[in-house]
Amino acid sequence: MAAAAAAGTTAAAAYASLKLHITPEKFYVEACDDGADDVLAIDRVSTEVTLTGTYLIVITKKKKVGEIFSHAIWKATDFDILSYKKTMLHLTDIQLQDNKVFLSMLNHVLSVDGFYFSTTYDLTHTLQRLANTSPEFQEMSLLERADPRFVWNGHLLREFAAQPEIHRFATPVMHGFITMHSCSINGKCFDWLLVSRRSCFRAGVRYYVRGIDSEGHAANFVETEQIVHYKGSKASFVQTRGSIPFFWSQRPNLKYKPKPQISKSVNHMDGFQRHFDSQIISYGKQMIVNLVNQKGSEKPLEQTFAKMVNSMANGMVRYVAFDFHKECSRMRWDRLQILMDQLAEQQDEFSYFLVDSDGKIVTQQEGIFRSNCMDCLDRTNVIQSLLARRSLQAQLQRLGVLHVGQRIEEQADFEKIYKNAWADNANACAKQYAGTGALKTDYTRTGKRTQWGLIMDGWNSLIRYYKNNFSDGFRQDAIDLFLGNYSVDEVEPASPLHVKKDWKFLALPIIMVVAFSMCIICLLMAGDTWTETLAYVLFWGSASFGTFAIILYNGKDFVDAPKLVQKEKMD
Repeated sequence: MAAAAAAGTTAAAAYASLKLHITPEKFYVEACDDGADDVLAIDRVSTEVTLTGTYLIVITKKKKVGEIFSHAIWKATDFDILSYKKTMLHLTDIQLQDNKVFLSMLNHVLSVDGFYFSTTYDLTHTLQRLANTSPEFQEMSLLERADPRFVWNGHLLREFAAQPEIHRFATPVMHGFITMHSCSINGKCFDWLLVSRRSCFRAGVRYYVRGIDSEGHAANFVETEQIVHYKGSKASFVQTRGSIPFFWSQRPNLKYKPKPQISKSVNHMDGFQRHFDSQIISYGKQMIVNLVNQKGSEKPLEQTFAKMVNSMANGMVRYVAFDFHKECSRMRWDRLQILMDQLAEQQDEFSYFLVDSDGKIVTQQEGIFRSNCMDCLDRTNVIQSLLARRSLQAQLQRLGVLHVGQRIEEQADFEKIYKNAWADNANACAKQYAGTGALKTDYTRTGKRTQWGLIMDGWNSLIRYYKNNFSDGFRQDAIDLFLGNYSVDEVEPASPLHVKKDWKFLALPIIMVVAFSMCIICLLMAGDTWTETLAYVLFWGSASFGTFAIILYNGKDFVDAPKLVQKEKMD
């Protein structure tokens, strides 16, 4: 991706302002920064110089989110997908049809809110990682030094990455959520930021991407950093969320809540060990907070997770299980304090990152809370917001913003900002993974559960059910195409998009609808006798119910499944 922005430059900065010129033979990308005279030429026929593929994706509109330490942060709001080819006459009718589908997939990914970039600041790293780097790292381009886990256009920029001389034309783009607020407590002004970075490794949608892959990358992995900036001092508290890190799946099958399946044919410990080895390298000590139910279909996942942590016997990894739904049933949300009290000592030990106005590191965060529920969305976000508030309380007191004995909860204006930001973070993460806003955000926003919140949760659950069963295959294919997990090959006459449906796919729903319609008609248009009417109703009712039962039994044949990458082989 190329991006236009207006900000100062540093040694590692990308060009802030770019102008795209299009001719029949070439794309010309002109650097418009002060003193810049570089022009990038891309041949539309040979794609010589930088790019492979047949399309160029550019950011055409942006919205300023705010500034991090005087560096402008932008949200990409509109994109263009430009074809290198001047004509599509060389494609067959089937390829033209496929090409339209592939373009719609790319447009779908780009339409999902949450793409952020900066031309002068490295958004992919936490404050602590940036503070512990070498001078050589600081001189690297943004593309070269970016954490590949969080560069969502990394596949698109792979040819740029191979040529350092053109790195300034490339801007790493992260996906997730960023919010920034200038706040005041006791007349003391400070900046408060929340940044969630979504990993592009094992990325996907809710039911089609669970657990981990062979490299130890967890599904729906998100790194969330809370930052405070006051009079030159900077404080940071980092948490992570990610799917339960062993091999399991939960394929949609028309049931409201498909039963999770733990793989029996693989060595779970290999991927499990790799996952936590990488987490320890990146974050230090690990405190796992497992929020799944400890009964029903979720129980085997909790038991297996606990057993594997014990088997790994790594002193850097600790485990706490908290049955969120059981403990907080019947609106007893005050019982979350039980978990907070249980984690308090560990949180004090982990501390947080703090650097003073002179650039001297005062404290480092020694470990991290890795929270999860089934989706790592609703329950997880509630707990993360409580842990972050406890850390923020300590930071603001240490910086002198809060007086001794004062509580964040008592600062009404800031508390409103804080709760709404975490609820917005929950919604962003949920829309990117599950396709709808988060559940339980009424508690995050107000500190209590409401009847309206329950109604909205029910509505969002229905929308999730529909999307998970009837549109998530397309969404998963779109993500796999965008991230390079699938590459289009013009030589192949037909793509995996063309999968013939079994006769059941069309016949059974039609039979069910006809039978149900006839049942209603028989009820409305009674026969000569009640026994005759009852017989017709029972016959057509049995036919519709029986057909529905057959459809439900063969549920996996009726859902929208991914076509480009076989997820069963990846699990």
